[in-house]
Amino acid sequence: MQATLTQPKQPFSSLALPVAAAIWAVAFAAGAVGVFLRLTTGHELANYGSYVPWGLWVAAYVYFSGLSAGAFLISTLVYAGRVRRLEPVGRVGLFTALVALLTGLMMIWFDLGHGFRAWEVFVYGNRTSMMAWMIWLYTAYGVVLVAANWFALRADLAEMATGDGVRARVAQLLTLGRTDTGDLARERDARTLRILAIVGIPVVIAFNGGSGALFSVLSSKPFWNASIFPVAWIAGALASGTGLLAFITAFTAPNRDSTEHRELVWFLGRLVLALIALYLVLEWAEYSIGIYGGVHNERTPYMEILTGPYWWVFWFVHLGAGAALPLLLLLSRPRSVPLIGVAGGLVAATFIAVRLNIVIPGLVVPQLEGMDKAFVDGRLTFEYFPSTMEWLVVLFVVSAGVAMFYVGSKLLPLTGTEER
Repeated sequence: MQATLTQPKQPFSSLALPVAAAIWAVAFAAGAVGVFLRLTTGHELANYGSYVPWGLWVAAYVYFSGLSAGAFLISTLVYAGRVRRLEPVGRVGLFTALVALLTGLMMIWFDLGHGFRAWEVFVYGNRTSMMAWMIWLYTAYGVVLVAANWFALRADLAEMATGDGVRARVAQLLTLGRTDTGDLARERDARTLRILAIVGIPVVIAFNGGSGALFSVLSSKPFWNASIFPVAWIAGALASGTGLLAFITAFTAPNRDSTEHRELVWFLGRLVLALIALYLVLEWAEYSIGIYGGVHNERTPYMEILTGPYWWVFWFVHLGAGAALPLLLLLSRPRSVPLIGVAGGLVAATFIAVRLNIVIPGLVVPQLEGMDKAFVDGRLTFEYFPSTMEWLVVLFVVSAGVAMFYVGSKLLPLTGTEER
């Protein structure tokens, strides 16, 4: 039987959509100012320096890459694990992973001193460098992700290509000449997609765990030099990525009044609950051991997180809004679709605090006692808080990511279903 495409139900009321569009336009315009300043003044207006060379942009980059990895791993439950109840989020998960990856790469590009030289790592990359391997794994993951999205959407795009309008013209371009839409063609696409999902699982674990390994192999930084980092990195990616999919599914799915939709959101809510609990256990192990060990260069960053000038990022943003409140919502109202969506959105949005508390504290403690007083210069400081320009660039990247997802949801058959 031929696949039938369900038309998306409008996710917002007639009033909320213009308000959301206005907020997006203001955010995009403000972010564009930050991008202009970054491109014309370089890194001069950023608040990081010689002692703290990584800041908000690196934290945002690993945050977006984690969202991508988590969303992709959830979608592999559909295509590799054949978890039927998650089928409605399969395509959305793949596309969300692609958008999050592009957003993360855009973010790190702004952080690079010479972004246009990024291609050199493929020609001159050091095979013993963890950073080079991470970039190669990112590339492999990106190729798998693009191919998986194409095979997931190809048959429905071919059907759309026979119509009229902008969506049909976009579909004609994206099908790459493959116009077969029969059951046999769909089965071939499904088999290929399953292979890509199976191959993608170790690739995404390697690239996301490699991001954690990039920090943990730095023996000169005891705070980062922890073997739990790669594991916690993957657990955090799963928690934040699943939370994002729960938010998207709860508020933008086309069949929000159906029993199937409610059961799907309930299942995602249970997944988010379990993954938050898992991450908190790993975080407790990391913090308790690091503090109890008493090694100065390892203990001090943890105390900086818990009691330093930005203590509220850990206690209020991460534990409060990103863990305690979602857990309360998921445990007290486990069958409320809107509250599950809110809980997932909170987990996804506030996980940036976790990444900030990994990147920044590892740099703000002098490696040698008295180093902070040995030389006096604006760039030789262990204090860091993002500048206005840094925040504006992040605002631009987030706005661009939202735009990519919105346009994709309008032009692509992300909500197409197969009725057999």
